[in-house]
Amino acid sequence: MRTRWRRLTLRGRLATLTAVVVSVAVILCCALAWFAARQQMSNQVDDTLRQSWSPTAVADPSSFATQLRAWCQTAGARPFDHTEAVTTVITPQEIACGNSSSAIQPTPADFAVAASGTREHDATTVLHDGRTLAGTPVRVYTVSLGPVQLGINGPQTTLAVSFAQPLEPMHRALAKLAVILTLLALLVIAGALLAAWYVTRAGLRPVDKLTAAVEHIARTEEVGTTIEVGEGEDEIARLSSSFNSMSTALASSRERQSQLIADAGHELRTPLTSLRTNVDLLVRSEDTGRPLPPETHARLLRNMKAQMGELSTLIGDLLELSRPTRQQGAKPLEVVALHDIAARALDRARLRGPGLEFTVSIDPWYVRADAHALERAVINLLDNAVKFSPAGGTIDLGLRFGTLTVRDHGPGIPEEDLSHVFERFWRSPAARQMPGSGLGLAIVSQTVQACGGEVSLSNADPGTLATMKLPGAPTPPPELPSAV
Repeated sequence: MRTRWRRLTLRGRLATLTAVVVSVAVILCCALAWFAARQQMSNQVDDTLRQSWSPTAVADPSSFATQLRAWCQTAGARPFDHTEAVTTVITPQEIACGNSSSAIQPTPADFAVAASGTREHDATTVLHDGRTLAGTPVRVYTVSLGPVQLGINGPQTTLAVSFAQPLEPMHRALAKLAVILTLLALLVIAGALLAAWYVTRAGLRPVDKLTAAVEHIARTEEVGTTIEVGEGEDEIARLSSSFNSMSTALASSRERQSQLIADAGHELRTPLTSLRTNVDLLVRSEDTGRPLPPETHARLLRNMKAQMGELSTLIGDLLELSRPTRQQGAKPLEVVALHDIAARALDRARLRGPGLEFTVSIDPWYVRADAHALERAVINLLDNAVKFSPAGGTIDLGLRFGTLTVRDHGPGIPEEDLSHVFERFWRSPAARQMPGSGLGLAIVSQTVQACGGEVSLSNADPGTLATMKLPGAPTPPPELPSAV
């Protein structure tokens, strides 16, 4: 059974569950309706039997005698009908009159009422299901008549009268109602099956579209396929929106990857071509036995060394950018001192710009970050300032309340180029003749975003101002708010 259930499609499972729930609800409602109707009919029969007895009708002795004779003369003499009750007079031991097949079969409870000896408003009564002498099911209401004088000089005894109402009409009505309710339940269950199939088909139509889109991507590897998102904010709409976002993100990621490969190939082509040319010159010189002049040989070696350094820098930058972003649940970032990182980066910048002057104003600031990546980002900002600073120029380095600023006094950046400075491999026309891979600021942007901060570049007239904002605290608390 479980195996068959697992083989069903999602549409089949939902339709089956819906139909089962509706069927159970319909069956319960029909059953409750039938039992309520039976209870109502039983109450009506009981009320009819109680109305058959009136204590005031026998309050007067002469009236009582007349009523008793009428009961004895007619008791069991007429057949049952649907409106009038049939009476049977009994003593504490037997039937007193009405001893025909229509008379009831007294029960011990009926004889007990007859033997009670009470009468009128204090009369003892009993109400129960019973049968006639012919075996017909009836509802019986027995009332005590109290002590009765049988004849002028006859003995005195206690009597009771039993009013009987046939139950066969009620049983027929209940049977007919059961048939009607059964047919109605079957009709509703059949309608529920059709409705469940239609509703699940309509409700899962977006899922079918989503499945088709996923299968299309798996078959053709064409990421970026989207499906139409219906109105509303239900689970299906959210699933469709999430799929569209995922597909778009995958397409964007593949596009960035392709662009990165193309840009890396373009950037690697120049140093590799130059390196191959220099190597060819050296090899040809050795093969022909015609040595190059010492100055040319030394220049070629210096060029090769510079080109190897350029290749190493480019490969290192590519590896840094290719590092995956941090995922939720990864190892927490460590608390690092940004002011110490800035100081170490400043020492390296002094070595790369020995003729430059540095003004420094650094306050303590602790952040959660990858220490190596953050130091690389600060070094890139300082290297960028050193590269574009004029000889003998000044570089300002500041850190206050988590905002690190690096300013040079160089030519600045054209306004139309400011929006592209953090793009990979982008280099302004003025910087294309200078060493570098065009990845330094892209690495800065990626590192700062991973720490939950912001970085920007603007013109300072003169020069350029780089601003890096990172969340943290001026003291190393036990726990800092996570930046990721």
